[in-house]
Amino acid sequence: MAKPVILTVDDDPSVLSAVARDLRRRYAEQYRIVRAESGAAALEATRELRQRGESVALFLADQRMPQMSGVEFLAQAIPLFPEARRALLTAYADTDAAIKAINTAAVHYYLLKPWDPPEEQLYPVIDDLLDEWQASHRPVFEGVRIVGHRWSPETHVLKDFLARNHVPYLYLDLEGDAQARELLEQYGQPDPRLPLVRLADGQWLVAPAVGELAERAGLRRQAERTHYDLAIVGGGPAGLAAAVYGASEGLRTVLIEREAPGGQAGTSSRIENYLGFPSGLSGGDLARRAVAQARRFEVEIISPVEVTGLRVEDTYRVLTLADGGEISTFAVVVAVGLSYRRLDAPGAEAHTGAGVYYGASITEAISCKDQPVIIVGAGNSAGQAAVYLAGYAGRVILLVRGDSLETKMSQYLVNRIRQIETIEVRLRSEVATVHGADHIEAVTVRGPAGEEEVPASALFIFTGAMPCTEWLAGVVQLDRQGFVLTGPQLLEAGRRPKGWDVDRDPFLLESSIPGVFVVGDVRAGSVKRVASAVGEGSIAVQFVHQHLARLR
Repeated sequence: MAKPVILTVDDDPSVLSAVARDLRRRYAEQYRIVRAESGAAALEATRELRQRGESVALFLADQRMPQMSGVEFLAQAIPLFPEARRALLTAYADTDAAIKAINTAAVHYYLLKPWDPPEEQLYPVIDDLLDEWQASHRPVFEGVRIVGHRWSPETHVLKDFLARNHVPYLYLDLEGDAQARELLEQYGQPDPRLPLVRLADGQWLVAPAVGELAERAGLRRQAERTHYDLAIVGGGPAGLAAAVYGASEGLRTVLIEREAPGGQAGTSSRIENYLGFPSGLSGGDLARRAVAQARRFEVEIISPVEVTGLRVEDTYRVLTLADGGEISTFAVVVAVGLSYRRLDAPGAEAHTGAGVYYGASITEAISCKDQPVIIVGAGNSAGQAAVYLAGYAGRVILLVRGDSLETKMSQYLVNRIRQIETIEVRLRSEVATVHGADHIEAVTVRGPAGEEEVPASALFIFTGAMPCTEWLAGVVQLDRQGFVLTGPQLLEAGRRPKGWDVDRDPFLLESSIPGVFVVGDVRAGSVKRVASAVGEGSIAVQFVHQHLARLR
């Protein structure tokens, strides 16, 4: 298979030679470096690469070029290689133009000239861009294939699971894809149960459960040890942050996730207010980076594995797993997050997975192309999904029960939504009924003017988030909504919680059991934002160290 291409363009021969030299030094083993001396020449080379069926991973273009600027070239290259990363080379005087290009021309990053030393100024940025491209690139496929049909809940579950766990797969729809029929012929059995999964080694799975597919796809579901210094339950941003900081500071750390690393944030189509990412990043990208960082520090990640219980045995905290196994640890960080409340409307449950989806389910976005969709919710997740789906759907209706978007949604998202003509916001509105035979076809919307039946090919639910704390009920103190009380919240008239057996007050993020800490959305009174979850996960490790020091 041909190496993917890094194409660099600059009208200054000396600069072009220098950047090509530095790129070859670092990337020549995995990528082919192609250079061009003008925007027009670069565009012609790009068209030729497209005709030959090659892949372009990165465009690196100088901004100040005659006839065609770097931004102009990149804009014309997008339709040819939309997945390629795009970066500008610019002088200090052009930084305003570069920032504007990020916002208006889909440029992913800009680099300042000179970039010496490249080890500090060039390679870290290029590494990051190439990692992003590799995460989304789909070369000639040799991995897991799924044959199913669009409205199958079982097919949706497998697709969503593999996507969120960053396992590459190819989905083939039986109703409209010739490759799907060819794969069925290869299977050789008439009318098999769907979904049908063909693994990379050529073996077949017929309508597999998620656990079976996870094991066959190579995901780790068994812990290597029986005892750890720190066990983290939940793989969202808070849990991943705790894992990175715990392992990087020498703690034997295991992270247990019941669905997929990234948690609810991992399904976000675009997070644009996370510090350090001026052009934003998807929840999937954030999860992928965090998982790679955790594994670099030798965090053991097991997924999908559900924790069903917690008990105390002397200085140990013991986690019970759904398969009957147990993990012993000195300290626990609970970061299980929230789940969306099921929609209580006629027809909703019957169509779950067949047009009704909880969370972004961005794996279904392409299926909604040019069709009407409805989103229910008023928070940032709903707003991000509306903006993302507007790039595919013909019409997006956002249903909000409150009087305004500003009440729960960040202002940047409110502004973005109001700028997109295909998004219609309906305030003081809710779903009354979901209609359809084997899949969703329409939704009755109840609003200030009464009820209206609206055509819809999909309904995305982002409301009524509930803490995933059923397994902690009766073990640690919860509030009335099921969120875990921590730190000062546990003190009543200055008295420590019942059963507290250490001579100190609970630490800031500590539950009513010493050594069990709680971070992120599941903690009572937490700020429901990704950055705050990451902060809490990081801070919790400092309290873990203090707890362990007392044990020693």
